Amino acid sequence: PADESGEADGGATLVGYGAKETSSKRRPRKGASIPAPAAAAAPAAPAAEATPPAPAAAPATPAQPASAPASPSKPLAKPPVRKLAKDLGVDLSQVTPTGPRGDVTRDDVHAAANQTTAPTAGATAPAAASASDQGALEERIPFKGVTKMMAKAMVDSAFTMPHVTEFLDVDVTETMAMVRRLKSTKFLGEDVKVSPLLIVAKAVAWAVGRNPRINSCLEGDDIVVKKYVNLGIAAATPRGLIVPNIKNAQAMGLGELAQGIQDLTAMARSGKTPPADQAGGTITITNVGVFGVDAGTPIINPGEAAILAFGQVRKKPWVVGDEIVPREITTLSVSADHRVVDGEIISKFLADVGRGLEDPTLMLA
Repeated sequence: PADESGEADGGATLVGYGAKETSSKRRPRKGASIPAPAAAAAPAAPAAEATPPAPAAAPATPAQPASAPASPSKPLAKPPVRKLAKDLGVDLSQVTPTGPRGDVTRDDVHAAANQTTAPTAGATAPAAASASDQGALEERIPFKGVTKMMAKAMVDSAFTMPHVTEFLDVDVTETMAMVRRLKSTKFLGEDVKVSPLLIVAKAVAWAVGRNPRINSCLEGDDIVVKKYVNLGIAAATPRGLIVPNIKNAQAMGLGELAQGIQDLTAMARSGKTPPADQAGGTITITNVGVFGVDAGTPIINPGEAAILAFGQVRKKPWVVGDEIVPREITTLSVSADHRVVDGEIISKFLADVGRGLEDPTLMLA
């Protein structure tokens, strides 16, 4: 074929001008001017002779196989279809095209994606079966009752009130000494349980008296400042978190407050807390220290303006005078509704709670 292409080279390159070169060779046949069309037909003979390039068309047939491998490497698809395939993780070279020009359509991509995910789902079925043989690896807890109500209340609070939280480290060495004395002497009663939470509750009620604005709430266009303290104690129960409150805690002595906390806690754990005990709270304490936690950013109980978190008590090096000595330290944090109280009120309230815990005798004044 190389020789043939060499012979036909002149004819091939001058295929548009072949009439002139042929006419120069056939000038002796000038007399046959009428049969010039025949002469035109004569070039048709060279055209037939030029059919040797037609064998070149035969190699054109292999050209088709050449294009066939090209399709897997770069299949026909419009840019949006290519983007869809990329987003779905589909390899276009593995997709059977159904488009009118042999191109891949969006439906083709979706079909391929479905075929890819279907085996995956099927593959997980045996895994699930084997998991069931080994025992349940997941537990489904019904989202209802106390848990659902508390979740709704917390969402309403978090997305309605602009929370601001402040922290304070407090030396509670004197408070812990007081707790130990009350326990050992049973001064508050034989069956009364005494814990650091009791002194914290007393300090909160005392600090509210010094900073009454912290004991308020927003109702419509009014900020309602309450002259009484219904002290909420967040309680973790098997049914979920509840916040019953001790009514008029500001008027109670240590003994009454201790008994109130004890009764409230026992009722909550038994799951028998009446709705009335959970209504009307004005400020709340959450004792995260019992779980070994130092501090937190608690969410305000709806209808109130502040909540105090009480962290665990641990011994730490502390500066007393000019000396570093081991002291019992806790961290207090207060979250407050910034619509109702500003930073000054929050800071003064928190500082007063800390002051009462550092020196409990101040709360006797």
